[in-house]
Amino acid sequence: MNFIFFNPDEMRAESAGCYGHPLVKTPHLDRLAAEGTRFNQAHVTHTVCSPSRCSALTGWHPHVRGHRSLWHLLHPEEPNLFAYLHEAGYHILWAGKNDAFAPETLEKYIDDYGSAPGNRGAGAFQNPFPADDPRFYSFLFPEAGAYEDSGDYANVQRAIAYLETKSDDAPFAIYLPLSNPHPPYCAPKGYHDMYDPADIPPLRPVREEGKPDYVREIRKSRSLDKLSDEDFREVNAKYLGQVSYTDALLGDLLDALEKSPYAENTAVIFWSDHGDWAGDYGLVEKWPAGLDDTLTRIPFVARIPGGASGHVVSEPIEHHDLMPTVLEMADIECRHTHFARSLVPQLQGQPGDPDRAVFAEGGYDLPQDYWCFEGRPGSSAAALAKPGHIYYPKIALQNEQPHTVCRSAMIRTDGYKLIRRTKQVDELYDLTEDPQELNNVFGHPEYSHIQQQLSERLLQWYLSTSDVTPWSEHPRGYEKQTRPV
Repeated sequence: MNFIFFNPDEMRAESAGCYGHPLVKTPHLDRLAAEGTRFNQAHVTHTVCSPSRCSALTGWHPHVRGHRSLWHLLHPEEPNLFAYLHEAGYHILWAGKNDAFAPETLEKYIDDYGSAPGNRGAGAFQNPFPADDPRFYSFLFPEAGAYEDSGDYANVQRAIAYLETKSDDAPFAIYLPLSNPHPPYCAPKGYHDMYDPADIPPLRPVREEGKPDYVREIRKSRSLDKLSDEDFREVNAKYLGQVSYTDALLGDLLDALEKSPYAENTAVIFWSDHGDWAGDYGLVEKWPAGLDDTLTRIPFVARIPGGASGHVVSEPIEHHDLMPTVLEMADIECRHTHFARSLVPQLQGQPGDPDRAVFAEGGYDLPQDYWCFEGRPGSSAAALAKPGHIYYPKIALQNEQPHTVCRSAMIRTDGYKLIRRTKQVDELYDLTEDPQELNNVFGHPEYSHIQQQLSERLLQWYLSTSDVTPWSEHPRGYEKQTRPV
């Protein structure tokens, strides 16, 4: 079996048509779901790009090996999905951004990798607002050129060319880690203005009471507290345009696959690394310690040879279930301890586990996580820590108020969500009564039993996943004498 992994960046589940959005057009993802399996409650284990991708490829939660920052990627000795596929004889094409592998890991396990330049048209990354305009840090940018101008388009075309020219019999895995719908909020012509902000369904309202300090401070540092509901509707409309553009690229790829000799023996798996606020709560982008559903819940859709069609799994899964699922389909034995579950039974039409909880984590603390802080002196992101750069408020806030990005952990069941933090308020939500997570009931007496149960379960999760033991051993004595005693 061959594999195609279509991996947009920062796409949340609720912003896709097959997940119930009443306005957005995603016909190709909808078609994939109709021909395969859609996981309705798929959640990431981390809401930042690199930790999330490291988790997806290993079956580990980020804390297992300290993959909790943008800059600490998988080393060659760490087990991962592409290492298994490479060793099993798969040709691996990686076309798109790299937020998962250290350079030496790419060299060791990936046959063909690289990303097309991200230029999305003349002026696409030029901030249209003067520095004193409250929209300056809103990520609202101009139209991003033509359909063919984006790096995402070029990377998908690279995958299409591979399907059209492949001449050997080796199985293959194509990985397409794309950049859209990541901010800035701008899409190519035909998609940038695809949606009228006036038509956007009501956004989640601003709520600072009972929320972590980062909600208030992000709004203040980016001047988002000076923007109107119309501004946030425009943010959401541009974001949806990026989602539809990404869906169009998926359509290009699916069309090419159907015309190739590999349509009947290739699994297509669509998943995102995390979501985006996209105007909800009066916020934009994401935050390393943010754990609400707009950030954790992602689209996860898979169409596999011989699998179920039109199947919907309502029970929760974690996105790092990808790793054991693919290994089972490829008939490759897993040789490391992990904490993910194979989804093959669900892909064949079975339900999931209704008692399963999903877990996510994020953030970092001083002093132990100093090396995680974005923009610290000497870091590769230090150049971003300058007034005027679109990421300046984010980096300045982390370093000036480090408690706003503190370590956080979440447990989410079908009915409740508990978030514990080291240096900010804890959160508890009754998702049946409050699906938008507006009313924090942590510490409310009527929820004390739920709070205790979830806290104990969260502790048990940490105890069970705190580390892994390698599947090898070293001699305790000396195999040979090398120097005199």
